Amino acid sequence: MQIGRWNHQSTGSSGSHSKYSKNPRSGSFHNTRPTGNRFPASRSYGRPPSQNKFPPRRGKSFGSFGNTEAEISKFMNRAVVTTEEPVFVPEHTFSDFDINEHLKKNILARKYESPTPIQDKIIPHVLLGQDVVGLAETGTGKTAAFLIPLIDKVMKQKGERILIMAPTRELAVQTEKELAGFARGLGFRGMVAVGGTNIGPQISALRHTPAFVIGTPGRLKDLMERKALDLSGFGTVVLDEADRMLDMGFIDDMRFILGKMQKERHMLFFSATISKDIERLIGDFLSSPVVISVKTRDTARNIDQDVIRIPRGKDKFEVLAELFKDRNFDKVLIFGRTKYGVEKLAKDLSRRHIHAESIHGNKTFNARIRALEAFKTGKVTALVATDVAARGLDIPAVSHVINYDLPSTYEDYIHRVGRTGRADLKGKALTFVQGR
Repeated sequence: MQIGRWNHQSTGSSGSHSKYSKNPRSGSFHNTRPTGNRFPASRSYGRPPSQNKFPPRRGKSFGSFGNTEAEISKFMNRAVVTTEEPVFVPEHTFSDFDINEHLKKNILARKYESPTPIQDKIIPHVLLGQDVVGLAETGTGKTAAFLIPLIDKVMKQKGERILIMAPTRELAVQTEKELAGFARGLGFRGMVAVGGTNIGPQISALRHTPAFVIGTPGRLKDLMERKALDLSGFGTVVLDEADRMLDMGFIDDMRFILGKMQKERHMLFFSATISKDIERLIGDFLSSPVVISVKTRDTARNIDQDVIRIPRGKDKFEVLAELFKDRNFDKVLIFGRTKYGVEKLAKDLSRRHIHAESIHGNKTFNARIRALEAFKTGKVTALVATDVAARGLDIPAVSHVINYDLPSTYEDYIHRVGRTGRADLKGKALTFVQGR
């Protein structure tokens, strides 16, 4: 079946949910709540020639968003500071949830004091075994929103196994670290299955029947084709950052993997945007999902966004280097367009005694993890990245995001700047625009 056109009700900062029910005539789903604004569709792309390459963008050439003054205006938005902003008050505390007591202690040990909006709204539905579609920006706490109830599910249902699909190796590793913290002392295993690393240890880990398998679609499919991973015993699947997986060309792998799971399965689906391909995936694989949205606006209110116009003849790199004379530029994430350009920019900054690392697709998995850890812990001031770092990564207290090269789409811009201004901290986003 195919999901029909979506009607969406804005939720504000407190979040809400709506139930999609089946239309008996058309066989499609419709929202049973009052009609409001539809979510804008995002682009989706075909299968790339190689799993190690991003697919070409449709329409405009790569890196072309921001060529008109109307588009440039989207890069400018002053941070909003107001005492009138409603404060989110959760309906639940973590102690309210009907979950394992040891798990509750682990949650407290990780200093999770009260649920975020998406955790508050989603956890009760997951505990009831309902399929869920979660619509949220990055940095909203969605990883804990699915891990906490699924850990409880593993504790209460003997033999339950969970598959989590993520778009990037870094996000998969980050999710496994979160899992290890929440599941400490509970007596079960989780493992990561990602490309760019030796597949042998992953095959060995699967022989121990881990309760959680967290991986990228390409490597998961590879393990299945080698008969090392049998999904017939998995009753639950999470698709995290589903829109990003589609953008990276994993649609065929995702369908292949889902098709090998139990037909009666519990499915959780998370995405920042809704496209027609995502609508079709939801319609094909989810059963009467509860839709939870905590989207409020494209970018957080506490991100101060502006442009830096580079006059003709002015060296863009010199402008960037000058910015670092301001001591407030202490944890800066810089986005470039190409792998070569990102690597060169990081080296050029280091030559200016601005400690920088790079992260891009040509780096080995371990090198990327080392660069991320150096940035997170403050060993380097700047991390220069392609869009592989734009989504899903938990990098605390980024002071500035700089779009050294223009993003390909406005959606890419949103995810880039979403790396700053998190956890109620104020952030700054700057976009370089060449003179015309």
